[in-house]
Amino acid sequence: MTAILRPARRRVLVGGAGLATAALGGVAAFRAMAGAQGLTTRTRTGLAFGTTVALTVAGPEPSALDAALSDGFAEIRGVEDAASLFRATSALNRLNRVGHLDAPPSHLITLLRFALDLAARTGGAFDPTVQPLWPVWAEAAARGERPDQASLRQAAARIGWRKVSLLPERIVLEPGTEVTLNALIQGYAADRVMGALHARGITEAFVDTGEFGAAGAHADGTPWCLGIADPRAPDTLAAVIEPFTGFAATSGDYSMSFSPDRVDHHIFDPATGRSPKGLASVTVTAPTGLLADGLSTSCMVLGPERGRALVARYPGCTVRFIDKT
Repeated sequence: MTAILRPARRRVLVGGAGLATAALGGVAAFRAMAGAQGLTTRTRTGLAFGTTVALTVAGPEPSALDAALSDGFAEIRGVEDAASLFRATSALNRLNRVGHLDAPPSHLITLLRFALDLAARTGGAFDPTVQPLWPVWAEAAARGERPDQASLRQAAARIGWRKVSLLPERIVLEPGTEVTLNALIQGYAADRVMGALHARGITEAFVDTGEFGAAGAHADGTPWCLGIADPRAPDTLAAVIEPFTGFAATSGDYSMSFSPDRVDHHIFDPATGRSPKGLASVTVTAPTGLLADGLSTSCMVLGPERGRALVARYPGCTVRFIDKT
């Protein structure tokens, strides 16, 4: 489960014939330009979830594209208000501070319900209550150390997805419990953005919220493609998904590491309080960004054999594993 508070970005390749770019941080800034089909491309970037996000759309009416981009960013802000740990005033931060929340926003209910369901399906390998591990590891890493076993035991005692009571009108946490939805929020945001774009009639779009979604193709008709970074050689690609439509998410030991050898990183096995050892990265494609995001983190903890079995339970999903060697 990701408990990172400052996520690094993955190197991706986004493009088609004559329009390709590789950039750390997702989509590089596209110029507004006319495609061969008479379509105009617009890209808007901004800050969200502690990083840079970028939305690219194409269509015949520039004013409609601008309105769609505004709607997309409004969706991002709504998700941040509900569930971002980067926003001090978010509903999730209020929940963690006081242990209960009345009339929770719908985004938070949706995310937390999905998180608890995935926790049950994975036998707790995915657990939204691993947040207490983050400061233990971050503080130890700042001292150039690893956490001692007593500190990990104390943090682990506060973990357990069954410590969360979720009702439509109220969320209650057991004392000491804290929730993170960082392993889901960017994929969910991609879903919300894509829905807003579709509502405006946009059929050609690429969404980078830290996880990725694509529909249609470039303005010139060439397909979107998505490159998966080699986790041990970030300037090269391990694979390219082409054409890329739907949603994709990657979890990896290189996004935020607590040790130079990447043995210790921001994805935690709730059973041990330590990072899973076998994999460097997992990429999942899925019909929704929320599902892709949750499955990629789950697979990092479960490993290839159990991870493949989990993904096989969800129609329309694929998974790619890269091990540490």
